[in-house]
Amino acid sequence: MTTYVAWYYNTIIAWAVYFFFSSFRDVPPWLSCNNTWNTGNCTTFAERIVPEIPVCSQQTLTRNLSAVQYDVTTASFVTRENQNTVNTTLNGTHVLIEECHWEKPPMDHSQEFYATAASTEFFEREVLQLQFADGITRIGGVKWTIALALFGVFLLVYFALWKGIKSSGKAVWITATLPYGLLFILLIRGCTLPGAVDGIKYYLNPQWEKLLDMEIWIDAAAQVFFSLGPGFGVLLALSSYNKFHNNCYRDALITSATNCLTSFLAGFVVFSVLGYMAHAQHRSVKDVARQDVGLIFVVYPEAVATIGGASFWSIIFFFMIITLGLDTTFGALEAIITGVLDEYPSLRKKRELFVAGIMVYCFLGSLVTATYGGIYVVQLFDTYAVPISILLVVFLEAVAVNWIYGVDRFSADIQSMLGSPPGAFWRVTWTYISPVFLLTLFVLSVANSPPPQYGDYQYPYWSMTVGWLIVCSSLICIPLYIVICFFKSSGTFVDRLRQMITPAEVPSHLPIKTGGPVFL
Repeated sequence: MTTYVAWYYNTIIAWAVYFFFSSFRDVPPWLSCNNTWNTGNCTTFAERIVPEIPVCSQQTLTRNLSAVQYDVTTASFVTRENQNTVNTTLNGTHVLIEECHWEKPPMDHSQEFYATAASTEFFEREVLQLQFADGITRIGGVKWTIALALFGVFLLVYFALWKGIKSSGKAVWITATLPYGLLFILLIRGCTLPGAVDGIKYYLNPQWEKLLDMEIWIDAAAQVFFSLGPGFGVLLALSSYNKFHNNCYRDALITSATNCLTSFLAGFVVFSVLGYMAHAQHRSVKDVARQDVGLIFVVYPEAVATIGGASFWSIIFFFMIITLGLDTTFGALEAIITGVLDEYPSLRKKRELFVAGIMVYCFLGSLVTATYGGIYVVQLFDTYAVPISILLVVFLEAVAVNWIYGVDRFSADIQSMLGSPPGAFWRVTWTYISPVFLLTLFVLSVANSPPPQYGDYQYPYWSMTVGWLIVCSSLICIPLYIVICFFKSSGTFVDRLRQMITPAEVPSHLPIKTGGPVFL
């Protein structure tokens, strides 16, 4: 499962690299329609901006005659603050009042069916070159510019991981902290744009009826697992380098809270800009947003590139995407490397060569996503590689730890590390609530799994079969490893089972900590 993520996730980073270097121009190429890849249906963002027009109403009032004869005069009052204009025409007996206000005219959607945004054509016809593919049925050959960017990504990952935690730890100081600075810069700029408030209101307005949609729960669970890392082996791999008495409880709370707050903050960054786009085009926020990777590579780039200093904002945005992506792929691949090296310690002496072999394997596997129709493969992996498999993997982890290993033994281990045992809340959650919740989500995800989608493209039925094979290929590793361990054991059938499920005791040379903080 983690290998599949490394395959397609690094390709997404490679797309961001392509956009990043394309941003070093006076005008980003996805803002114009005069490029070789554009079609006659191309429209720029400037052409889709709906200008305000004055809407006027007139009213005639009768004046009382006086001894003074009024000449015909006209007085105009323009107040841009409230977008209001009042013209008053005076004569001896009547007053003609014309009041105008500025508003956007109703949108004519009749031509939108044939129009294509310039940013869409840049992404699909220049970066991906989808015109040379015919869906997932014929994905075409490898697009070498993307393959070259992909090779560069794996090269960076290799030099970050080849020396182990010492090298990756230094790289993470950059990839984990720099995005926060860039995120705040984009947030401040986004909130100053016209229409940003509308986008933020849309973001903060809950749609309670969505809670009845099981797809929302499945997507939310997959996102939480993807961002926090349980089930991928990342947490197990990285925590194995901690000291025995490291306060993992504190670390878990800080990590979870930071992750949630970061996601919440990122929502303001995205929806403030979406509100600006909706305001400029006189459309709703829902109509300008996209649910696939088009949000990153079509909608948001077009928006930030229309702001003053287009190249600067584009460079910042895509550099942030690259650093975030690298930070994620560091952890995913380190989990694979650490797991294999722990199983085969003799490989540690040749870690550099082993890591190079992993990089070559993942690079060759990801070339299928670097083809002209690679986006269709990416969406297939994104739909099936993680969301379904991760639920069963984490469920089995919960069962193995709390029911096979035993929640009492697990609590005793925590007490030996932290000085105090977990409270009733955590024991009940680990033993009953989490397994039931995870198993329910897994069953519902299997029964209600949505087909992959990209735009209006309809995936053929056989591709869904391939998707389920991807799911099974991840899950088959669990029984396969059990069989391997069984044959590595000795004795009778019962003896082998006993050896497999008998946990190792805490090494006697490790001191037991006492007097630690009590937690729920």
